[in-house]
Amino acid sequence: MNKFKGIIFDIDGTLTSTNELIYASFNHITQKFMNKTMTPREIIALFGPTEDQIIEGWFNERHQEVKDVYYSFYENNLLQSADLYPGIRELLFELKSKGIILSIYTGKGRSAALITLDKLGVSHLFDMIVTGSDVKEHKPSAEGILVFLDKFNLQKDEVLMIGDAVADIKASRAAGVKVASVIWDSYAEEEVKKLGSDFLFESVEELNRFLMQSI
Repeated sequence: MNKFKGIIFDIDGTLTSTNELIYASFNHITQKFMNKTMTPREIIALFGPTEDQIIEGWFNERHQEVKDVYYSFYENNLLQSADLYPGIRELLFELKSKGIILSIYTGKGRSAALITLDKLGVSHLFDMIVTGSDVKEHKPSAEGILVFLDKFNLQKDEVLMIGDAVADIKASRAAGVKVASVIWDSYAEEEVKKLGSDFLFESVEELNRFLMQSI
């Protein structure tokens, strides 16, 4: 197998323990503006479009007011309820020190993605950040992978996508790159296992050992 020169990461459930914060943020606005509470499964079913697109679809002319409330709650509660998974920060710094080109490809909108990466102190480690706001078609579209290949002139066998969801597997296959599925906090663990991926990791330590042998 060729050595990887570029690695693309998802955010939620892969780098950061932000899934519960996402559920809480959506429920903050649905309780405030719609007088309803959603289950995690109902919120997961929304994933694909960005937060902005979901809110715009729900609230029409009030969407900016609701977005402001959503992002304020998300940002104000991030450090209290979410973090990088143990070992992720060190892994990212090690990859960077070895000259690996790092990218983000997330379904999050740009606002939420940058809040997350900035407040957790790792945004500067990424050479490219592709969010749901930056693509014409959200994951499982391969668009965010293909723009990375093109920008850094990388061959498909030189790039690895790392994510926790089925959409990451489908996007990687569509792009023709290898995919590593991580299931230390995946909301879709069983579906991910059924679909299969090139590599599967249950801990950051396992992923770290693999990457140090693959770059």
